[in-house]
Amino acid sequence: MATKADKQDGVWETVKTIVYALLIAGIFRTLFFQPFWIPTGSMKDTLLVGDFLFVNKMAYGYSQYSCPFGLCSFIDDRWLGSEPERGDVVVFRHPVTGSDFIKRLIGLPGDEIQVQDGVLYINGEAAPQVPAGEFVEEYAQQGSVGNLPQCANAGVGIGGDCIKERFRETLPNGVEHDVLNIRQGPYDNTNVYTVPEGHYFFMGDNRDNSTDSRVSPNAMGVGFVPEENLIGRADRVIFSSAGRRMLYFWTWRGDRFFEAIE
Repeated sequence: MATKADKQDGVWETVKTIVYALLIAGIFRTLFFQPFWIPTGSMKDTLLVGDFLFVNKMAYGYSQYSCPFGLCSFIDDRWLGSEPERGDVVVFRHPVTGSDFIKRLIGLPGDEIQVQDGVLYINGEAAPQVPAGEFVEEYAQQGSVGNLPQCANAGVGIGGDCIKERFRETLPNGVEHDVLNIRQGPYDNTNVYTVPEGHYFFMGDNRDNSTDSRVSPNAMGVGFVPEENLIGRADRVIFSSAGRRMLYFWTWRGDRFFEAIE
């Protein structure tokens, strides 16, 4: 028969186990990999709503935004940092709202970025786009929020095929990735953006449905992102679900499990 002291010891051991587990999880999240769910369609078709991935925190070193709950506010600039590469898919902290965003790195410090007729220009040179068929998805609510996708064939009914034009874009360093086109939008033709030192320029692959560096933070956009706001690089999709809940196993996208991110 267990004594009162035995029961107290058992409770204390349970508490210690939970505390140790939380500390280990916190260290793992801070130093190595941070989990991230894709909530919106701004990075289609590279990333889909409901994709789950781990962000590589070691890729760019550590800053004040590397720790949860602001615990790394004592870090000035970056520690153990390495330079991101054009074309990386990056999670970063929004310069104004403090939310975590995920976009593709397009502009490096000193670059001149412009979009003309939907074509990206970097330092005056076009990033070539070649047709890559159509991206087709069901016109239905997506993810836990339940947003409907935007379609080039406007007016499609629930359950119908939502279609977007798809192109294969090649960046100056040779990185290739898909971009989608829905319509002629306000950011298909822009002024020239000159990226300041210590900052980066980001765009979503779903070019007509992305809040990114083409819009200033004062207009609810992203603007130029300071180097210290970079959190990590997204390398691989671990799990993916098209449903409103993760437990809806019939909506799992098995073909995307452990898929490398281009």
